[in-house]
Amino acid sequence: MRLSIERKPVKVIPDSKRVIARFFFNGDERAVALIKKVLSLSKEATFAIVSPLLQDFSKRHRNITRKLQRHCEKVSQYIREAGANPDELDEYTRLLIGSYFTHEYSIESAAFFNPSIVEDPDRSNLEDGQQRVILSFRAVGEGHVSSVVFRRAMIDRHNNIMVMPAGNYIDEAERVRNAVYQKRLFIRKGEDEGINADFLKMVDEKLGDTFEYEDLKAIVLEAKSQTADARTLRQYNLILALSDSYRKISFSKDTDISDRVIFPISDLESRGIEDARFVKFTRENGTVVYYATYTAFDGSYIMPKLLKTTDFYEFKTSPLNGAGAKNKNLALFPRKINGKYAMLSRIDGWNNYIMFSDNINVWEEPIKIQSPEYPWEFVQIGNCGSPIETEEGWLVITHAVGPMRRYSIGASLLDLHNPEIEIGRLDEPLVLPNPDEREGYVPNVVYSCGSIIHNGELILPYGLSDHSSTFATVNLNLLLERMKANKRLK
Repeated sequence: MRLSIERKPVKVIPDSKRVIARFFFNGDERAVALIKKVLSLSKEATFAIVSPLLQDFSKRHRNITRKLQRHCEKVSQYIREAGANPDELDEYTRLLIGSYFTHEYSIESAAFFNPSIVEDPDRSNLEDGQQRVILSFRAVGEGHVSSVVFRRAMIDRHNNIMVMPAGNYIDEAERVRNAVYQKRLFIRKGEDEGINADFLKMVDEKLGDTFEYEDLKAIVLEAKSQTADARTLRQYNLILALSDSYRKISFSKDTDISDRVIFPISDLESRGIEDARFVKFTRENGTVVYYATYTAFDGSYIMPKLLKTTDFYEFKTSPLNGAGAKNKNLALFPRKINGKYAMLSRIDGWNNYIMFSDNINVWEEPIKIQSPEYPWEFVQIGNCGSPIETEEGWLVITHAVGPMRRYSIGASLLDLHNPEIEIGRLDEPLVLPNPDEREGYVPNVVYSCGSIIHNGELILPYGLSDHSSTFATVNLNLLLERMKANKRLK
């Protein structure tokens, strides 16, 4: 018999009005032709187009003029090719050019699902039993491109959940800074990793003492054009993927958390950022940092990556690599175990593994700890977010796939001191898609990327058939007792 859960009367649905103003480009030749047409307009005609345009779109975007100016700057070389000096153009001409290289993108027009949840760093003015939380979601828009978005919510002493209304605007990061590489260290690391010596010589000859990703990309593309060897080409692709993964992302301090969207910013993420699993990580000295594992996808290649933040304004991205950082479904434990970082993974696509590491970005030697056993999980088993520490062990919320590719949510318990050992598992699903949850972009799916414990209950946000999201709660003691009754000592 399945455990009783309480589904909350709260549903977070996609909102097609949530749009960002993105750079739009249709090719070199068309860019020059378009700019020439704009430059041919009189000042009066330019103003007559720009003025109502700004009035219209200023209602939809914070500081639309700044975005148009930035997009104009991005096509400076084409302005020169069109016969003008971009520095000498008047403000309205620049804004009009920028507008022709801008389009609106509705980030959640298709779906808003797969949530994770962490405690909000802001704990001010809370009453007894209350908890302020930050929710992350996978938002999907045109072309099925995924991004990471946020909401703030309040949980009261009865574990009722109120998701705060989203702000009026939504913005990409104000600043995205590439990592700056030291050539000497890059070459030394390349030699240690056995990177092609001719390529490293080219880097040494053509790049300065410090360089950024775009500089390196040009060298890699040149080197790729000179070889047909499949192994060497794979190596060059990996160099690009790893080098393009180090970024710093900054949001304006005057934005609400619901205004911030982490949109794909690198070549490797061009088809989306999927299923961020946020966790509040406590360092050995007691300080707190928030990490999220997520999947970067470019249409063919999958790379697990890591986000790091302390305040949800400033983020750092970096790659996860090693034999254990494969496929999707990586989830970091909320603290070190026996002096090492610990991570769950599903490297083969259908079993659960655990890994330990001294370096949070490098994961080797995965150890299989769970396989599908019950009919509702015969196809695969994976995690639904980071493990949660309890007195009885590490609580792992799992997802499982059964007949008709129906996803369900289950739970397992790992030994607190040696989480390689599974000590309990539900033999029935905790959550199955009910009749009003099974319709969506991908039918018959319930899925979560993270849970928390509050007021003696597990608070479980979950996605509904890859379309929208909701919440459920279950008594923690009953859940633990049910798992312990199904002991699985190995």
